Amino acid sequence: MRFGIQIVPEDSWQTARGKWRQAEQLGFDHAWTYDHLNWRAFRAKDWATAVPTLTAAAVETTRIKLGVLVASPNLRHPAYLAKDVTTVDDIADGRLILGLGSGAEGFDSTMTRRAPWSRRERTERFGEYVRLTDLLLRQPVTTFDGRYYVANEVHSHPLCRQRPRVPFAIAAGGARGMRLAAEYGSYWVTTGEPNRVESAPYEQSLPLVRRQVEAFEKACVEVGRDPAAVARLLICGPSVGGVLASPAAFFDAAGRFAEVGITDFVVQWPRPCEPFSGKVEILQAVAEDLNRPRNT
Repeated sequence: MRFGIQIVPEDSWQTARGKWRQAEQLGFDHAWTYDHLNWRAFRAKDWATAVPTLTAAAVETTRIKLGVLVASPNLRHPAYLAKDVTTVDDIADGRLILGLGSGAEGFDSTMTRRAPWSRRERTERFGEYVRLTDLLLRQPVTTFDGRYYVANEVHSHPLCRQRPRVPFAIAAGGARGMRLAAEYGSYWVTTGEPNRVESAPYEQSLPLVRRQVEAFEKACVEVGRDPAAVARLLICGPSVGGVLASPAAFFDAAGRFAEVGITDFVVQWPRPCEPFSGKVEILQAVAEDLNRPRNT
């Protein structure tokens, strides 16, 4: 199993840079941030955007993979997103992972439009979003005429440092989203129960995550892809709680989720208060144990 950390972009960079450096020093495989204009309890608080945060993190680190969980149609046209991605991937020397999700109703979906999209439109729009972003990152010139998105001879120079493009981590809980993840993803992403805003003990999420993994594997078979070729990433915190209550809880949770098919286990950087309240000392103890040499 691989392990990751997600960092709320709430600090000034003079403070945040230490977290990103420490994430690499602690030995995590990947580090992530959020992509919102405003988000839940942080709406009236300090909040940095994803692209400059990842750019700065790329300069501060050398090994750890970096990503966003997740970029969505709420904020950017695929042409702008793709250009940001190729630039950050170059600065990161090929360490970027692009997390993609359909987004949700909330501040991001209403601040810049008169009416939020219906669930059906959001799902359909996300399908186009993924397909067009894939084209823009793979080929030097793209023309696309979709129902929701248009690209007229968009030139993509340079292309991604990684070829054929940066890996996609696609968040999906429904059948259509899982099919997109099966077709285009290097990672499928789940947070456990979709749209849940309060965490519950991780043990409660195990049956659901098992069913989600099974549904995703079925989607892979349906599109002719080996399910083992796609990583399965669980983001703890939004609904899956208690994993950083202690080092013992972390390793118990990681082991149980590995048994149901999760390959990548992402926890939230502990904060002094909710959401994601916890102690950095526990995170450090977990990392120390993860990096301890094992007898073979």
